[in-house]
Amino acid sequence: MCILEAIDIKKDYGVEPNITRALNGLSFRIAKGEFVGIMGASGSGKTTLLNCISSIDTPTSGQIYLDGKDLLDIKDRDLARFRRENFGFILQDFNLLDTLTVQENIALALVINKVDTKKVDLRVHEIAERLGIGDVLGKYPYQVSGGQKQRCACARAIINQPLLILADEPTGALDSGSSRILMETMQEMNQSLRATILMVTHDAFSASYASRILFLRDGTVYRELERGDQTRSQFFGQILAILEDLGGYSGCIPDSV
Repeated sequence: MCILEAIDIKKDYGVEPNITRALNGLSFRIAKGEFVGIMGASGSGKTTLLNCISSIDTPTSGQIYLDGKDLLDIKDRDLARFRRENFGFILQDFNLLDTLTVQENIALALVINKVDTKKVDLRVHEIAERLGIGDVLGKYPYQVSGGQKQRCACARAIINQPLLILADEPTGALDSGSSRILMETMQEMNQSLRATILMVTHDAFSASYASRILFLRDGTVYRELERGDQTRSQFFGQILAILEDLGGYSGCIPDSV
């Protein structure tokens, strides 16, 4: 079942004669339950693509369908509600609210959507236990470890059972140990909770947790790589090879993958 489909997406910035084309006829599909990574050099269109999918930005032309609904048909007044109900977000700095407990941070989307309190509590505790943070729900973000903050952000992203989770450079500000914890958590969300994830990353180690990678160059899909039956270490090696072909890899290569 196709959850996300992008068809011939183009995105231009500026006006004639100084137009920059950030996306240039980009097309792809993501099936329900997939974990897909988006990679490419700086300026390849990764962030622009994520902004268009999340409806923060609007393509110059093309179509984007989420579960069969054309995102470009959604009226401006309905966009915020549509994002809340259909997307989960995992961002580089996690954006947890220090004035709310871990439980309240996780529950925020459900509370905004006016879900019954008993259902909220049940869902929060269920997700928290699955992600290993059930014992810190009453604490505030500044009282828990970095790894627990990461899992809190993941729980908040999936609590509303969104159609698609969008992760934007989620390990960009983390050390190698914290990156591994976060990626293992996201892999658990994908495999055990059947979350569909689209992750933009520059990091081959993070990308090796995905099941498929789309490599962008000059605003379009340059290569596609599927993990299949490979080990993650083997997949990591293939990712590095393609990144070298794209112009080199400047990320950190961990001692063990």
